[in-house]
Amino acid sequence: MAYLLHHLLRDSAVRSPGRPAVADGGHVLTYAELDALSNQVARTLLALGVVPGDRVGILARKSAASVVALFGVLKAGACYVPLDPKSPAARLATIMTDSGSTVLLAGPATAGQASAMASAVPALRAVVVAGPHRNDQAAAGPAPGTAGEGPDIVPWDAVLAQPAGALPAGLAIETDLAYILYTSGSTGTPKGVMISHRASLTFVDWAAQSTGLGEEDRVCSPAPLHFDLSVFDIFASCRAAACMVVAPENMTVFPPRLAGWIDREQVTVWYSVPSVLTMLAEYGNLRASGLSRLRTVIFAGEVFPAPHLTRLMSALPTPRYLNWYGPTETNVCTWYEVPPGAELTAPVPIGRACANTSAFAVTADGDRVTKPGQEGELYVRGPGLMSGYWGDAAKTASMLVTNPFQPAYAETAYRTGDLVTLDAAGDFIFLGRRDGMVKTRGYRVELGEVEAALYDCPAVREAVVLPVPDELLGSRLRAVISTEGGLTREEVLDHCRRRLPAYMVPDVVEFCPALPRTSTGKIDRAGLRSTVMEEHELAGEH
Repeated sequence: MAYLLHHLLRDSAVRSPGRPAVADGGHVLTYAELDALSNQVARTLLALGVVPGDRVGILARKSAASVVALFGVLKAGACYVPLDPKSPAARLATIMTDSGSTVLLAGPATAGQASAMASAVPALRAVVVAGPHRNDQAAAGPAPGTAGEGPDIVPWDAVLAQPAGALPAGLAIETDLAYILYTSGSTGTPKGVMISHRASLTFVDWAAQSTGLGEEDRVCSPAPLHFDLSVFDIFASCRAAACMVVAPENMTVFPPRLAGWIDREQVTVWYSVPSVLTMLAEYGNLRASGLSRLRTVIFAGEVFPAPHLTRLMSALPTPRYLNWYGPTETNVCTWYEVPPGAELTAPVPIGRACANTSAFAVTADGDRVTKPGQEGELYVRGPGLMSGYWGDAAKTASMLVTNPFQPAYAETAYRTGDLVTLDAAGDFIFLGRRDGMVKTRGYRVELGEVEAALYDCPAVREAVVLPVPDELLGSRLRAVISTEGGLTREEVLDHCRRRLPAYMVPDVVEFCPALPRTSTGKIDRAGLRSTVMEEHELAGEH
């Protein structure tokens, strides 16, 4: 019985050892090879003193090597913490320190970046290079086994020297953490969403079954490891003994090349944010590309504007189109299949709850939303919920609450912060956010974290970040700031780039002598938002 994520790999390696597990350019790993290599990574971690329950960072692009790495972490009974190689060093150090990770797995191209973190993360004991060095991409830092001030560097050859047989059972149970995904935090500090094996498997089992994944499927999601969309193509593919196909880095910004690549790689199931699919529909020349094997297109992470979805479905009428909804804290919790040939005049519903999951909406008066026209905040209950926020009991208690409609016993439900209503068919319709969190480019962004980064700039006196609707990106971020003078837009952006991931850097920076105030002396956010929206509508921005 599979009750841990890596059991999916174990079972597929026994059932289909010669089937391709991961295709990464010209490099293909079979299930037997993925199982054996991840066993060697696990033994390497155990030899370094990693014990069940420890957190282990992974700093690598999505690749065959990084998939080996994360399965190795899980097999050691530990919890993997994926890091974005494109994030500023200070943010990576914050995540490593906050999670208490003392060992880091890095790809050959990021090993130098990983070892350079030692000064900012004094507790970092070792960096394991996951994958062979190519083109002299050797890790910068101390030689393997060298005593020094920095972390030990464990090369791939040392990993391959470990036994490849199965590890002892009992290193983890289903309620143990499988991974921690760090998302934008309202206080200016990233917050770690803790996901257990049981929570992730609840989603993975449903996802594989509902999409009908089988051994012949080739599944691709361009989402990086630190984005929760990656959970599907890694683990659902593994459950079905399908092949996970790794999209080349930056391929999604060149739609014609992406369409051709999907066709050549014979991808059958695609999963991404709508903005990627919008670009594909607009510029990918899909009618000429064929994509004959593509049978299912899944989108999540942001609203898919109806005109763009209609254009995509017109160009590619054969696949199923699935809208998946769910914050990182719940995995995917509701879904909706777009009817073939549907006349779309508004964004599609987010649908109904997935198997073994329940979703309900609560009005401002505390009543359950039961009919169209009523609005309320969406709550989710079930085994797919997060375990909480790492190291933040207060934040956890504010979001994981007692189900108000279960009087018999204390049952946990998650408050999504999303406002919804029902349509005539009983499907949920997404209306917007309850708080200051927005979606841009498929990522959740706490506006407060962007503002905190702006306030770190010595010349900034006041700052407000506002979302501007954008059909392609979900929202563009507009920063309105007052300064002490002498600060340019490029200086502000450079400051933000050193502290924030690229998707959180403001798209527009506007200067004003002083931000408007309410009668209580607070910054008039509502007034600013109204002004920005009026300008947006007058300009006809998209």
